[in-house]
Amino acid sequence: MFIHRKIRIVLLLVGLCGELAAQKVPLLTLIDSALKKAVLQYQYLGTQLAPDVLPKTYYPLTKKFETSGSRWWTSGFYPGSLLYLYEYSHDTALLKEEKRVEKIIEKEQFNKGTHDLGFMMYCSFGAANRLNPSREYEQVLMNSARSLSTRFNATAGVIKSWDHGAWKYPVIIDNMMNLELLFWATRFSGDSSFYKIAVTHANTTLKNHYRADNSSWHVVDYDISDGHVISKKTHQGYADYSAWARGQAWGLYGYVVMYRCTRDPQYLVHAQKIARFITTHPSMPEDKIPYWDYHSPEIPATCRDASAAAITASALLELSRYTTATQSNAYKDFAEKVLRSLASPTYTAPYGENGGFILKHSTGHLPGNSEVDVPLTYADYYYIEAMLRYKAMQQKN
Repeated sequence: MFIHRKIRIVLLLVGLCGELAAQKVPLLTLIDSALKKAVLQYQYLGTQLAPDVLPKTYYPLTKKFETSGSRWWTSGFYPGSLLYLYEYSHDTALLKEEKRVEKIIEKEQFNKGTHDLGFMMYCSFGAANRLNPSREYEQVLMNSARSLSTRFNATAGVIKSWDHGAWKYPVIIDNMMNLELLFWATRFSGDSSFYKIAVTHANTTLKNHYRADNSSWHVVDYDISDGHVISKKTHQGYADYSAWARGQAWGLYGYVVMYRCTRDPQYLVHAQKIARFITTHPSMPEDKIPYWDYHSPEIPATCRDASAAAITASALLELSRYTTATQSNAYKDFAEKVLRSLASPTYTAPYGENGGFILKHSTGHLPGNSEVDVPLTYADYYYIEAMLRYKAMQQKN
């Protein structure tokens, strides 16, 4: 787990200059500029792909592009990003590319071997249906919700995450992000069983995944004979006791969605508790882009995670709509600092570089030496979403 300390010092100095410059520009102006750059970058990204694959990451040092098939959990983020950028720019080339790649992942609506159908199908077909409703999209989404529901165990009260490893019935905090698909299915079909599964999973996760300080374990393993917890571990974080940064962001975003979809105040309270943990943590850097784990002993000489920052910013912007004025302003202020940092040269790649991805310096699975300090497709997705959310909020004011 060797960290290139000299490179990080250079990045810190370059980033400081870029961030100081960015602070002088009105945020809406900065966001418009960032979105225009993102459109151009994704036009370039589309030219780098073979016909049957989806972008996953890129390794700048070796200039190696890594792609995936439709079954990989990130397969929905590229089409989702294309649709967000089309919504902003009305560039029909982006829509054409999205139509092409949605055909690649369409078959995953019947995939019962993953909990990630929310990521895969709602970020893509959910967005497509929102912009251009159709019976075909609705059918794909309903089939996806049915497939996801097969992974729910009523005794344990959770949706199973993985079918691999030594766990019995593992549930990861990431799974909170897949519940929005089930709420859509209830609204569309009138079938409350999807709603009940989502709420039960969220309640069980709230009970078992969270510590007294409102940080989350990554993996909780259940015994489905009676529903008791076997163990609480990490897989992608530093240690079982630590707070893996992206996991905290997944939880925050997930419980904000839970409040939006149910208006149950317990979810709003819990989202605010997670937000407090993230925004006030002593290891949070000045630029608000967290280290990959809040308890890494190598801080500050370790990797950041721009993806966790982007997810957090998007979630905080939505959370700001549901709270008091003082809290709302605090959440927006934090999100604004994140967006300014991500738009700076430290984290935004120049056109044609970074493999065509927008953001640099995300961390996928550092303990597994996988996707370390690289661009990630979901970092781009939530960054674009956060910028569009900010624009929409400002237009309403």
